[in-house]
Amino acid sequence: MARKKVKLAYIANDSARRATFKKRRKGLMKKVSELSTLCGVDACAIIYSPYDTEAEVWPSPSEAQRVLARFKSLPEMEQSKKMMNQEGFLRQRMAKVKEQLKKQQKDNRECEMTQFMYQCLVGKGLHDINMDGLREMAWLVEDKMKEIRERMEYLHGMSLPAFVKGVEENIEGQMKMQEALQKEDQMTMEALQKQHWFMEFMNSSQEHVVGFGGGDEMMVPYVDNSSWSHVIFP
Repeated sequence: MARKKVKLAYIANDSARRATFKKRRKGLMKKVSELSTLCGVDACAIIYSPYDTEAEVWPSPSEAQRVLARFKSLPEMEQSKKMMNQEGFLRQRMAKVKEQLKKQQKDNRECEMTQFMYQCLVGKGLHDINMDGLREMAWLVEDKMKEIRERMEYLHGMSLPAFVKGVEENIEGQMKMQEALQKEDQMTMEALQKQHWFMEFMNSSQEHVVGFGGGDEMMVPYVDNSSWSHVIFP
């Protein structure tokens, strides 16, 4: 089940605010510990609250003092270089969201102008568009023409010998494959012809064979009666 998105606003209910504080404080301490362990950096956390008489310090008061002393030893410009308060964080988020909104509006407007341009190609007039729309359409057409010119320059800059070589290799490969298929078909036809000839030979041989002695032990080929006149028996 997906977690419900929490609204970032002050919690008016005292008991709910206290429970949220304890839960988030524990999670913050865990994240600081993971950051220090996984990345090997010096970190500390000091949290004051109206619910406790003493501040909670991670990892220990002495270690926190050492980290703070190292921070204070830096020049003032370096200390505030990446420092950000709540107001600065919100301003940064707002600027990022405004930039995303501006980009999305530009993409939507470009899609609308592209669709309108296609409608003009099929016969719709330009009387429904104002001067700003015409300027945007002109900009869109110029941008598309720029993309086409860049594509043409890229294609013209390709190496012609390499292109021809690739085409020749492709044709040669197709010819070799076709020759192999033809050779395989020829071998198959020869095998079928040999099998057909052998079957015909066996059938014709069985039609001209007679037996002696009432069994299958002795078989002699059939001979014409006219040839018996030349046979001498002892």
